[in-house]
Amino acid sequence: MPVGRTWAVSLLGLEGAIVEVETDVSSGLPRFTIIGLADRAISEAEGRVRQAIANSDCTLPPQRITVNLSPAGLPKNGTAFDLGIALSCLAATGAVPAESITRVVHAGELGLDGRLRPTPGILPIVRAAQRAGRATVMVPAANQAEASLVPGIEVVAVDSLRAAAIWHGAELEPGHPVLEATAAPPRLPPAPLELGDILGQEDAVEALVTAAAGGHHLFLLGPPGSGKTMLAERLPGILPPLSTAAALDVCSVRSLGGERVGASLDTVPPFESPHHTATAAAVVGGGSGLIRPGAVARASHGVLFLDEAPEFARVVLDCLRQPLETGWITIHRANAIARFPARVQLILAANPCPCGQYGAPESSCQCPPSAIRRYFSRVSGPLLDRIDLQVTVRRVSSATMRNADERPVSTTAAARARVIEARERAGHRLRGTPWSLNAHVPGSWLRSSSVALSPAVLRPLDRGLERGALTMRGYDRVLRVAWTLADLRGADRPDLDDVSRALFLRKGISS
Repeated sequence: MPVGRTWAVSLLGLEGAIVEVETDVSSGLPRFTIIGLADRAISEAEGRVRQAIANSDCTLPPQRITVNLSPAGLPKNGTAFDLGIALSCLAATGAVPAESITRVVHAGELGLDGRLRPTPGILPIVRAAQRAGRATVMVPAANQAEASLVPGIEVVAVDSLRAAAIWHGAELEPGHPVLEATAAPPRLPPAPLELGDILGQEDAVEALVTAAAGGHHLFLLGPPGSGKTMLAERLPGILPPLSTAAALDVCSVRSLGGERVGASLDTVPPFESPHHTATAAAVVGGGSGLIRPGAVARASHGVLFLDEAPEFARVVLDCLRQPLETGWITIHRANAIARFPARVQLILAANPCPCGQYGAPESSCQCPPSAIRRYFSRVSGPLLDRIDLQVTVRRVSSATMRNADERPVSTTAAARARVIEARERAGHRLRGTPWSLNAHVPGSWLRSSSVALSPAVLRPLDRGLERGALTMRGYDRVLRVAWTLADLRGADRPDLDDVSRALFLRKGISS
């Protein structure tokens, strides 16, 4: 009998590799063998494939059947290989034209009755097939909407193995409609929260707008009830909508995590807030078998909020240091390396001490100095050095509330308009470069002759560097914030006030 050949995709993180699925039927004792560094889920595909083929009115001969997944040294995992394995078996027995399945990439999990179940990771699978130059992908009907989000590729949606075989030219009767495989409802984007609900925190709101305009990280320090969580939750609402490429990345991570993706791209920046008991694997991703994305990857192109940051394990917080610099999470295993996007805006929130009352004029703190030192020692200096804006948030008094009622309120719509205008100005300045946000511009470029600021403007930064109050990384980050402040006020270049304000927002240092 001829060898049946078709194609599937093996995912490592969000990156996929094309896998050739080939089946040979030879004489010998009846046995079904799958080779090619397959995981447990693929090794168990024999039972699903055999029963699905039998319940689709097809037969497998009582001979030795060998399925090879090539390249053999590439790890393969997940149940999305079921459809490709089943069709290559049918092609090897002559039930399906072999030349038809060789031009299609197949992905989908089979049920025992031949149904195609909704399968996690269909969107990154289709994107990988499109990047590899493939023209047609066959997916479960329940995943048709998310697969169709990828432009430039033909998506064939089928609800069963029988329907897939008929599409390829098998001489089968259509049969009775199978029970439709159900999937979780698509995720609905949350309604943006109103920034005008925050009263009496003008400095903190302005820091939030600055963070949004430049893509900067933010640290909020203040007693309980001062509004740190309210501020963080309103950052996604003032961010611009995601670009098509960023929205595809966000939806791909959700698809890989098992969430259903709707028929249209969600352009609302994501917001993730893991609990302080989360492990390092839950935050950055991992897993012993299939490597799953963590909270950082799910928050990519959006906001990662760590409330009560000193309550997180120090190892969890230190795992964020490399992703904040590179914009990627790289997870190494003995036989594979998976990468996930990690271009997030990090917001840390913390109380000033374990009891939360240190420095509050209306309360007294009972924490000994050693307890306060232990409390903040979990947030390491290298991590804080990567935070551009560090703001103290104080409780709102009744007098402040009365004064706030008489001042104009900064609404979400108005703040978003300011952010979009500032980003457009930065994008125009950075045209022709690999960067679009001030937070992503390297310091060497900011200090180059074309955009370098005068020594008089940089004097506060130079003094902070000489006194040891700033590292060189911190020096560059203050420069980035200064450019963002200039963009917000419509200036072509930062002046001394912008640099001094940026320095104060980072360290609370006056010039």
